[in-house]
Amino acid sequence: MTTSSEYTIDLERIIRGRAGNRVPGFVIRWLKRLIHEDFINDYLLKGKEGVDFCEGVVEQLGVTLTVSGLENLPDEGRFTFVSNHPLGAIDGVTLGGVVGRRYQGRVKYLVNDLLMNLKGLAPLCVPINKLGSQSRDLPRLVQEAFDSDNHIIMFPAGLCSRLINGEIHDIPWGKAFITKSVQSKRDVVPVHFIGQNSPRFYRVAKWCKRLGIKFNLAMLLLPDEMYKSRGRHYDVHIGAPIPYQTFDKSRSATAWALWVEDEVYKL
Repeated sequence: MTTSSEYTIDLERIIRGRAGNRVPGFVIRWLKRLIHEDFINDYLLKGKEGVDFCEGVVEQLGVTLTVSGLENLPDEGRFTFVSNHPLGAIDGVTLGGVVGRRYQGRVKYLVNDLLMNLKGLAPLCVPINKLGSQSRDLPRLVQEAFDSDNHIIMFPAGLCSRLINGEIHDIPWGKAFITKSVQSKRDVVPVHFIGQNSPRFYRVAKWCKRLGIKFNLAMLLLPDEMYKSRGRHYDVHIGAPIPYQTFDKSRSATAWALWVEDEVYKL
């Protein structure tokens, strides 16, 4: 029998589990308000899981979508879906719902392991933690995901988009989706999600970079950014699959990753 505590999040417990008593109580209380813990838990208590969880988040927030390009997706095959990451939260669950519903739940995210605390989302996640003990299992977990029959959703920038030269744009994409897709013979599906966060988010990200702050403070704002997305409309463009054979030796994997990134922004 599941209990409410199995689904809801307790930020204090998470922080204490990672940092012990080094974080003052007033900071934890501020963080609880910042992430809208009560609002999130009201939704989590519904007990939705997997694709239903993703679709439910979109519905709970009153977000509407226009998705173009679903006709590009074949019924058969295994794909790596790669997208820009403008919002850092709602874009992720939206793609999980769209792709997951199209392929009867056969979808996995490669995500920060912190998201495993969301029990409803956890069944769709491959936890990525490059630090700590889990890092030893990272290559195996990633390989198992790509070898499976599930479709993979990745945000190759690793971070959500930043304000760059006056435009909202990803930082340069990493090459892992190219190398792993070629190894596992997966075609790559480009996805362009159109949206942006608040000016405050980009100011915080900019000052962190200027001051050389290594901790991603802007990440703490993402739950608030998702909360602010209530009632908004977003456009999602899905391109035709790019055959994995495209990524030959004529370019490096890094160069191919940047080429796919450019193709995404053309959609």
